[in-house]
Amino acid sequence: MTASPTVRRRRIARELRQLRERAGMTLDVAARQLDMSKSNLSRIENAQIGIKPRDVRAALALYQVTGADAEALVEIARGAQQRGWWQNYSDVLPEWFEFYVGLEAEAATLRTYEAEAVPGLLQTEAYAREIYRLTAGEEGLERKVAARLHRQSVLHRDTPVQMSVVLNEAVLLRPVGTPAVMADQLSHISRVAQLPNVTIQILPFMAGGHPAMSTPYVILHFADAADNAVVYLDNLTMGLALEGAEHVRGYTLVHERLRQMALTPADSMTRLEDASRYFT
Repeated sequence: MTASPTVRRRRIARELRQLRERAGMTLDVAARQLDMSKSNLSRIENAQIGIKPRDVRAALALYQVTGADAEALVEIARGAQQRGWWQNYSDVLPEWFEFYVGLEAEAATLRTYEAEAVPGLLQTEAYAREIYRLTAGEEGLERKVAARLHRQSVLHRDTPVQMSVVLNEAVLLRPVGTPAVMADQLSHISRVAQLPNVTIQILPFMAGGHPAMSTPYVILHFADAADNAVVYLDNLTMGLALEGAEHVRGYTLVHERLRQMALTPADSMTRLEDASRYFT
């Protein structure tokens, strides 16, 4: 798996913040010593902007970190400067969503619930095109679709992401595009569900109310324990990454509850087949 510069930037930000606090320095004091503004150092520690390896060395010297520990962090900073493939689509992907794609690119596990639309990782090209037409218009359409399809490589790489998906039954029944587009999309979901790393479950209407009625979500965990799990929420104009352990724990409990309420994976495939008959 190629290391994601987004994940590396998060890690170096967290390490620098913890090292500064361990050294007993305020942002003001550390920023003055490093010859940068307090706001810049704060943005670095919150992973809003990157930091050059030479500036990492200066910070580590200030915090009295030397030897192998220092070199390891400098190497992480070098990795954070690399370009992710998604940055080639920065003309059509908003910065807040580029951040999410960078996390997704290195996620080891991904748990998600969707209420209205097929998740991007499961979309066909035709369905993705229709979704973008509905939500963002024609501008940059083909490049947006290409970026969405590129994201799906995480399902097929040598060490693929382990994905648990819960779909509201409405996702299967709401027509997006022509009947042919929908029929192909539902067939595609069934095919992806055969992958050993993917579990797809349908939450039927008969299940009634449930704890995620107000918000779809994505929960991402990473292979390296040094990279904290993230809950990601978004809408048409912004995204929000929640990194606190309480958020991850809360949404994880919600996801497990949804899985219990949903049809089994086998019964979900039967429901998919039934729904596809509406479009053939």
